[in-house]
Amino acid sequence: MRADTLSGGFDTPAVQSAHAFRSIMEAMARPGIRRDITGAAPPAPLSTAAGGVLLTLCDTDTPVYLAGAADTVDVRAWLAFHTGAPVAGPSHCMFAVGTWDALLPLTTYPIGSAQYPDRSATLIVECDELTASGATLRGPGIPSQAALSLPEIAAFQANRALFPLGLDFIFTSGRQLAALPRTTEVS
Repeated sequence: MRADTLSGGFDTPAVQSAHAFRSIMEAMARPGIRRDITGAAPPAPLSTAAGGVLLTLCDTDTPVYLAGAADTVDVRAWLAFHTGAPVAGPSHCMFAVGTWDALLPLTTYPIGSAQYPDRSATLIVECDELTASGATLRGPGIPSQAALSLPEIAAFQANRALFPLGLDFIFTSGRQLAALPRTTEVS
């Protein structure tokens, strides 16, 4: 086992994972807002925020799909050591992480079922930057409207049309994250 596999987790897991969890939940509850998440130092190419999300939300019962450049020996070893999460294919994952292009097509991920809409995937989309510009967001948790730099609009409109089924998204860049739950209307 490589030494860097053992590093990069939370130094104080109980405290840092609680802070990270709060940031993730605030971002999901208020689509479009950006939150900082720190404490993780995952191997490249994962961002600090993506690593923090994985450390906080994944465990041995949480299959993760590593898309494109995110699927490295170092990332697999780090994820296994720190979370125990199994690596799975896109059709069997609960979380997927990678760049937007690497995560496509979205139709390969579970969107839940009428009986269990919660059995859908959450995609952690690594971005170059996150800004409060671009697409307009409306819906639960947004007082009137918000804006977020999204990689495209049509895919999120199609996802919203599937509600109560569909995918949820967490966008990460460096130490920042923002979320786009399936309930959000994008224009």
